[in-house]
Parts: sequence; structure tokens; C-alpha cells
Amino acid sequence: MSKQAKSVHDIESAIISTEEFKKSGMAAKLNWLRAGVLGANDGIMSTSGLILGVAGATTDRAQILVAGVAAVVAGSISMAGGEYTSVSAQKDSEKAALAFERKELRDNPEAELRELQWFYEQKGLSPEIAQKVAIELTSKDALKAHAEAELGIDSDHHVSPAQAALSSFVAFAAGGLLPLFAAMGDAHLRIYLVIGSVIAALTITGFVGAKIGGAKPGRGIARNLLVSLLTMGVTYAIGYLFGTHID
Repeated sequence: MSKQAKSVHDIESAIISTEEFKKSGMAAKLNWLRAGVLGANDGIMSTSGLILGVAGATTDRAQILVAGVAAVVAGSISMAGGEYTSVSAQKDSEKAALAFERKELRDNPEAELRELQWFYEQKGLSPEIAQKVAIELTSKDALKAHAEAELGIDSDHHVSPAQAALSSFVAFAAGGLLPLFAAMGDAHLRIYLVIGSVIAALTITGFVGAKIGGAKPGRGIARNLLVSLLTMGVTYAIGYLFGTHID
């Protein structure tokens, strides 16, 4: 290979590696954004449903405000706690799996090398090429190679329970505050303001969520609105029917 051809090849390799790095980083960011959109959806739907349930029973702004604030605070803490517990369990499972894989590599490296070779053979590589790949990856970082191939995890990076909890807390609270603020408007327009704000917000989150997932926005928006309107309708009806017992 000439020096010029080698230079061009090096430049192309650098560009490809940079693009792959960007894709990898973007995928992680999109996962967090998707979680944020889902958290905001939960906040919008659950808070608006509870507010309309109370509004169906009473027109007292103070009672609606208290119920709405309680819904936002309780929902945000619940979401954060659930996410923290879930992600902590995932992190513990990853660490346990890596510890077991590390022990296997220490006790029986030959069998683990054959196992890694078999994995790449199942991916379509010839036995000879698969063996070379397995040997090279093992010589560089055996644990990382097995973790990515067998477990589908990155041995260098673990999910953060605290970050996941904070993200869920903020997303839920941000979504829940919107119908709460709308409910503080004119008593005669309160229900319409809440419904209107929820429709607008869920249209946006449905569109963003669909774009992140590569789906058609119309279906995601329609699904969001259907679930939310059903929630608000049911809770308002319950509040309206049993409101006399609340007072």
C-alpha cells in the first residue's frame, strides 16, 4: 500500500471511528430523553386525572390545589424511588454477572476462549476468523469481551441509580405542574383549561417520543391522548358522582 493510500485509509478510519463514537453517545442520550418523555407523560396523566377527579367533586380552589400538589410530590417521589430501586437492582445484577464471569476466566480460560469463539461463529464468522477474533479480544481485555458478547453489558460503565432517580423525579414533576397550574385558573373554565393544557402537552410529548423511537408521530400522539382523556373522564365522573360524600 502506497503512503498516499495508507494516509487516505487512516483518515477514513478516523472518520468512521468518530461517527461510531457519536452514534454511541447519541444512543445513550436518546435513552435518557426517552425516559424523560415517559416520566413527563406519567406526571401529566396522573396529576390531571386526580385534579379533575377532585374538580368533579368540588369547585374549591384550595382543595384542588392541595390535592394537585400532593399528587405531584407523591408521584415524583414514587417515580424516583421506583426508578432508583429498579436501576440499583440492575446494577447489582450486572456486578454479580461480571464477578461470575471474572471467576470463570480465572478458573478455566481455555473453555472461556472456546466459548467466545463459538459466539462469533454463531454470528456468521468462519471458525478460523472467529478464533482469531476471540484470541485478539481476549488478549486485549477478556472480561470486557465476554461481558459485551455474552451479557450485553459494558464492563467499564454501570447505570447510575441516583441519576435515574433524579431524572424521573424532575420529569414527573415538570409534567404534573402543567395541569396543576391550569387548574388554578377561572373556576368556570378550570376543566377546559386542564383538558386543553393536557392535550397540548401530550401532543408534544407524543410527537417527541415517536421521533425518538423512529415511529410515526400520529399513532403515538393518539395513544397518549386516548389514555389521558379516558383517565380524566373516569376520575371526573367518580368525583362528580361521589362528591357529596367528600363535602
